[in-house]
Amino acid sequence: MSVSTVGNGRIELSTRTALLAVGDLLAIAVFVGVGEMTHGINPILNPSRFAGTLTPFYIGWLFVAGLGGLYTAAATATLRTALVRTIVGWVLAVGIAQGLRSTAMFPGNAALTFALVSVFVGGTLLMLWRGSVAVVK
Repeated sequence: MSVSTVGNGRIELSTRTALLAVGDLLAIAVFVGVGEMTHGINPILNPSRFAGTLTPFYIGWLFVAGLGGLYTAAATATLRTALVRTIVGWVLAVGIAQGLRSTAMFPGNAALTFALVSVFVGGTLLMLWRGSVAVVK
């Protein structure tokens, strides 16, 4: 069976990859939402602030995931592949997000401590999600 792709085969257009993308975006939103709450900001009462904090991470992740082939069956073919590709992609995405946060377009700034927390906490959520997808085929 043939799967439609875009971006020179880097993104497969399938129900599985759509589900994977939705889960990724939810994991990243949970990471950012919990982070906002720990800083006394309610994401529901401050949706524009939440969106401003979330957007750089979405941009970074979707850019890296698209270029890196993270929305293909191969990206979650095995648990090891899923975990390695996810953490490498997330580290790169956090770097992009930190660069975007250092501009006047987004709230916050580029801070090493926040980057490390982002890699650890956001990466853990993404690896749990994508690892689960790899195990449950």
